[in-house]
Amino acid sequence: QVQLVESGGGLVQPGGSLRLSCAGSRIFFSIYTMAWYRQAPGKQRELAATITSGGNTNYADSVKGRFAISRDNAKNTVYLQMNALKPEDTAVYYCNADNARLGASYWGQGTQVTVSS
Repeated sequence: QVQLVESGGGLVQPGGSLRLSCAGSRIFFSIYTMAWYRQAPGKQRELAATITSGGNTNYADSVKGRFAISRDNAKNTVYLQMNALKPEDTAVYYCNADNARLGASYWGQGTQVTVSS
């Protein structure tokens, strides 16, 4: 079955950077819109960034100018470069692959990001 595996999370100080990766397997990766969601403790999961199959990107206001989403279809991988991290960025970050025409949506298991001094 389809698998999405996130990596790159960890503990970082405020103002620091992290790069998350999400590798897909058994999926025709290039036709999916890829997204990063995050869920902080006690809060609902929220959309952080998306990138379409054509490479168009969109960001939540809370991360705009600090985060950058990109994809490498040859490697079946989507990335999230996170800069100028703040304590409020602390959350579990989830990778999502979505194709509305196929009615298909897949999730990774999540990776923890903690921003703290």
